[in-house]
Formats: sequence, C-alpha cells, structure tokens
Amino acid sequence: MNIAIGSDHAGYEQKERLKGLLAARGHAVLDLGTTSPKSTDYPPYAFKVAEAVRDGRAERGILICDSGNGIAIAANKVDGIRAAIAVNPWQAEMSRRHNDANVLVLGSALTPASDEAAILDAWLQAAFDGGRHARRVGEISEYEKTRERAPQRSRDS
Repeated sequence: MNIAIGSDHAGYEQKERLKGLLAARGHAVLDLGTTSPKSTDYPPYAFKVAEAVRDGRAERGILICDSGNGIAIAANKVDGIRAAIAVNPWQAEMSRRHNDANVLVLGSALTPASDEAAILDAWLQAAFDGGRHARRVGEISEYEKTRERAPQRSRDS
C-alpha cells in the first residue's frame, strides 16, 4: 500500500519510527515532512498528506503532532478526507471499520513508542464494515459536496 506520512516538529521522531515500521511491513512511504525536529506549523503537512490521499498519490495517510488535534482538524478540511485520532488499537480499528478513515492521526504526547506498532497494525488491517456505516459516511460525503445540512436521523438507526 502507498502511504503518505507527515508531521510537525512534535511528531517528527514518531514519524521517523513509523516510516520504519511501514517499510518493514512492505508499504511504500511518501514522506511529506517535516524533515527535522525544528519548530514548524502543522497545517502545511496536514494539507500535503490529505491532498496526496485525495488525489490518489497515496491510498492512506498518517499524521502526527503533539496532541493530534490540530493536525486532524486541518486534514479534515480537505474534501474526501476522514482523519481520525487513535490513542489505542481498538480506536484505530473502529476508525476504519465504522468511519472508513483514510488518515490515521497520532498524538506524539499521547502515544508511547511501545504502542505504535499495535495501533498502526490495527488501522492497516481493519476493513470498512459498510452497511449502516456506509450510509453515514455517505452523509458526510454528501455534505462535503453540497455544503447543506444533512437530514436528522434518530440516534438508534
């Protein structure tokens, strides 16, 4: 699988470790920066990775910043991107199974190096469940296209 990866300075070391894990698992890695732990802003890297996924240059993306919040918010501004923060393997798996997340977001301050492989593997190995989840992801996609308010659904459907 082709995977784009990016981070700000706070996620740089984790990004470098993840590149090694991805390569060891046979994935092609497109590193879109940053290239050092020198202080930098996260939005440009979020946009580069998200656009690579949107444009088909990568099948999925991975982003890292200190908390994961800022870089996820920025990536989710790109149409077609479903960037999800995962702090454990279950959350990573569910982001794929229920939300068809195409960008995994990690918080370097929240994710110990000892948990990285398990989170990464859970996200890479999980498949989208479809069904009622496809309808929900479709509602998000429709909103992106029309920018209109989605119809309200009951919580239990």
